[in-house]
Amino acid sequence: MVLKTFGWSFAVTALGLVAAILFGGWTAFGIVAILSILEISLSFDNAVVNAGILKKMNAFWQKIFLTIGILIAVFGMRLVFPVVIVAVSAQLGPIEAVDLALSDKDRYQELVTDAHPAIAAFGGMFLLMIFLDFIFEDRDIKWLGWLERPLAKLGKIDMLSVCIALIILLISAVTFATHAHQHGGAHVDKSATVLLSGIAGLITYMIVGGLSGFFEDKLEEEEEREHEEEEKAARAGKPRSAVALAGKAAFFMFLYLEVLDASFSFDGVIGAFAITNDIVLMALGLGIGAMYVRSLTVYLVRQGTLDDYVYLEHGAHYAIGALAMILLVTIQYEINEIITGLIGVVLIGASFWSSVRRNKRLAQAEGNADDKTEVTSGV
Repeated sequence: MVLKTFGWSFAVTALGLVAAILFGGWTAFGIVAILSILEISLSFDNAVVNAGILKKMNAFWQKIFLTIGILIAVFGMRLVFPVVIVAVSAQLGPIEAVDLALSDKDRYQELVTDAHPAIAAFGGMFLLMIFLDFIFEDRDIKWLGWLERPLAKLGKIDMLSVCIALIILLISAVTFATHAHQHGGAHVDKSATVLLSGIAGLITYMIVGGLSGFFEDKLEEEEEREHEEEEKAARAGKPRSAVALAGKAAFFMFLYLEVLDASFSFDGVIGAFAITNDIVLMALGLGIGAMYVRSLTVYLVRQGTLDDYVYLEHGAHYAIGALAMILLVTIQYEINEIITGLIGVVLIGASFWSSVRRNKRLAQAEGNADDKTEVTSGV
């Protein structure tokens, strides 16, 4: 099971490390290995959240997520995305941007750093909306009941998460962006950039999340109708409309997953510059890490881990909230990637431990109930 799920990840790791040695010797090997570990540690919460969405999709779309999805994740976000940032911010053509990334690495890193406020605002707002929509939803299973119960009541207020997100964006733009980045000794005002990018992140979340939710609801309705009219559908042939709706629902959930993965990868891409500004080593290291995140997502789905450890999803969403706030703070202040990664690991670890304790309590309660039944039947 492990080899089947992680086989491609192991193969890509071997190829990536060999490529690193051929490209830059053992130093490059070390850098790629460190980047891989960085990406995995920063993205564990990504895998847990992805698994919650992926388990709703059929085997075909899970395969698409692992093939086409990984191409988008590795080549799109870890290789093309940093080049696009430079091309847009420096107003260069794509070929010039690639040439700059390979030939003048210091200038390339400087341009990516200048674009950081826009990246952080977009990714921060997208992730913040995921967190807010999660904590304001009234759900049967609550991890931190003392906090989640009152928040679920507040969540009944329409558009509350959007209002809070916009307030946080305004505070971020005013507090951080007016002092962001010194350029040639002078302060550069990035508040307009932060506001526009943050609003773009909010709009992206609402469009992609709204469409995936809409088609998911449609799919559920269609499945109920199909169940009721099963015999009629069988006589009429293939239920074409149901297949089309399932396709749309899965497609928009896939799209949502890709945007979600992109937002999660911002901190990894930016954090990678603390280790190297070589775009080839960066793509190799982050690409290997991205493969493991993908495989881990599928593993969690197939093992039913989220069903067994019910608080894992809560821990991952709290980690998303922390990451969103960290991204917004990094508009002005530098935060070490180790701190970012540790916060996510601690929150998910705590939720896992709470899930284990809950399972033990339930098993004990069932055991006691069985004992009482036996005593009663014996009497």
